[in-house]
Amino acid sequence: MEPENKEVSADCYKLGKSHSEIARNFFRQGYNCAQSVFLTFHQECGMDFQTAARLSSSFGAGMGRLREVCGAVTGMFMVAGILYGYTEPAEQRAKTEHYQRIQYLAKEFEDKNHSIICRELLGLEKGKDSPIPELRTAAYYANRPCELLVGMAAEMMEKYINEEK
Repeated sequence: MEPENKEVSADCYKLGKSHSEIARNFFRQGYNCAQSVFLTFHQECGMDFQTAARLSSSFGAGMGRLREVCGAVTGMFMVAGILYGYTEPAEQRAKTEHYQRIQYLAKEFEDKNHSIICRELLGLEKGKDSPIPELRTAAYYANRPCELLVGMAAEMMEKYINEEK
């Protein structure tokens, strides 16, 4: 499912919407949690919408519904990797700085939500889930914190980027 306008985030910026609002809007359109965060920053990452959507599509629901690291957190990490990641495997200092950045973002999220693990955030039992995604109904949105978590992750990433300027 693609948005009617593939440049939704550009239109939202023109309307003065925050990254949090944009991410929540993507989630409401049916994009998974990782996509919702990553797509919000696809322009800042210099990536076209379709590539960003495909690249982040595997990480929703805690890595393909395995309920591991929350997709919203993974989306943040993907943005951080594109914007600040290292490219040379021998650059120990760059690796260290980047891993510190990732751990900082993870701690920020965990401090606000008690975990970065999808199943824990949702109160689910251990183990992987069915690969069949749940239908996005009013009950789904009412019972899941995912939309709020997506908005929070986008807000954290926006704040981080602004602090790095």
